[in-house]
Order: sequence, then C-alpha cells, then structure tokens
Amino acid sequence: MLKECLENVRKTVPLVHNITNYVTVNDVANVLLACGGSPIMSDEAEDVEDITSVCGGLNINIGTLHKTSIEGMFRAGKKANELGHPVLLDPVGAGASALRTNTALELMKELRLAVIRGNISEIKTLALGSGTTKGVDADVADAVTEENLDDAAEFVKEFARKTESIIAVTGAIDLVSDGEKCYVIRNGRPEMGKITGTGCQLSGMMTAYVTANPENRLEAAAAAVCVMGLAGEIGWERMQEGDGNATYRNRIIDSIYNMTGEELEKGAKYEVR
Repeated sequence: MLKECLENVRKTVPLVHNITNYVTVNDVANVLLACGGSPIMSDEAEDVEDITSVCGGLNINIGTLHKTSIEGMFRAGKKANELGHPVLLDPVGAGASALRTNTALELMKELRLAVIRGNISEIKTLALGSGTTKGVDADVADAVTEENLDDAAEFVKEFARKTESIIAVTGAIDLVSDGEKCYVIRNGRPEMGKITGTGCQLSGMMTAYVTANPENRLEAAAAAVCVMGLAGEIGWERMQEGDGNATYRNRIIDSIYNMTGEELEKGAKYEVR
C-alpha cells in the first residue's frame, strides 16, 4: 500500500496550495516537487480562493502568522471545503503564544480538516486548549517514548475520533491515526532536528499524498511520514566529511526525489495498533 501511495503521487502530480511560513517556504516547494507533486504558494486573502480552486489540496501552516495570512487561511480553507479538497493543518508553535494557539483552535472549529499534523506538544495543546511548546519544538516532557507509547497511541486515536481528522504526530516515534488504527513509525534520524523545516516539508508532502490517494488517506499520511523518515536515514548515510546541516537538508530532498516504491516498502519501519 505504501508503494501504491507513492506511485499515485508521481502519476497524478497533485497541485497543492500552501499557505506556509516564510522560514521554510522554498524547502516546502522543493520537497513537493521532489515527491512528484506541484506547489503553489499564496497567502493574500484576495488571492487565495482563486488559487485554491485550481488545486487539489490545501496545506495550512501557522508558523509565521500575520493578520492578512490568517484571513487568507480561513478563506482558502472554506473554499477548499466547498470544493471537497483535503485540508491539512500544521499548528506550528501552538502553545507558544496566544495568537498561534487561538488561530489553530479557531481553524479547527471553522474548517473541515482532513489531517492535523504536528509535534506532540502542538497536538496536546489543541486537544487540551493550552500547552507548553518550546518555541516551535516539542517540549521534552511531552515526548513519545517506548515507555508511554500505549498511552500516546490511545491519546492520538481519541483525538482523531473527536476531530474526525487524521492525526499525525511526528517525533522520535511517529503516530498516525484515523481513530480506529494507529500507525507507529520508527523511521528517521535525530539529526533531522538540526534542520529547520523538516516538519513543514512533511506537511506539504503529506497534503500531496492524501490528495493523490483519496480512498486511502490514512495509509497515504503514514506513507508520507515513512518517506520523510527514510529519506533522513538515506541522506545521513550519504554525508561526507565536512558536510553539515545545509548539505543534509539537500540530501534529504534528493533522497525523496530518487525514492522508489520498492525502496519505501523495504525501508519503512512501522507497525499498526
């Protein structure tokens, strides 16, 4: 199924509208191209409805909020809902400021979200209405570990049922659930945390995956997580003396570009609970 999800993206080349943050916008666009999708970026409120109308999916990322982009998020999201396009919310830094938290909660209330993807602290903030996020990174106290995995998986399942969205929690151990099943994914490298925007890149790619696989959105979301983690592993293996985090970022994107369905099936490390 993971192979099929990857190949459907390459076959259909889904056009994804991204309202993302200006820290990572270029990398999000490049990862979308690398995985086989096609990116378009627009956050101007007067522009977004026309743009999202010609796309297949919408990726909303709240990493650098301002008043115009917030209005654009709601207008694009409502238009995407009207057209039946999947909408993904990446609540970057929810819990770090009132504006981020309240905007994310309001987007959840106003829009029909196919996927909510964030780190465990961001997802807990949305589930509980408040939280402790360390800037845009997860609070270490929230980390998903082998010791608390059963409880974390049940929490994610429950939140998925409550929101009627696929919930994707990424970290050292990734959890992706639709409320019934939960994919527990162990791909990736700790060094990926030294690159800004791997989560933002994943959200763009995941939107392409769920857009290209409308009948299997849970599997598609899990496949995207596996692709990113596996690309982190392959990219790290190819690092040479003198390489640093900038080279690593490029190697991850190259690994996504070159990844085959067979390579994904062989390298994906997951179980379903």
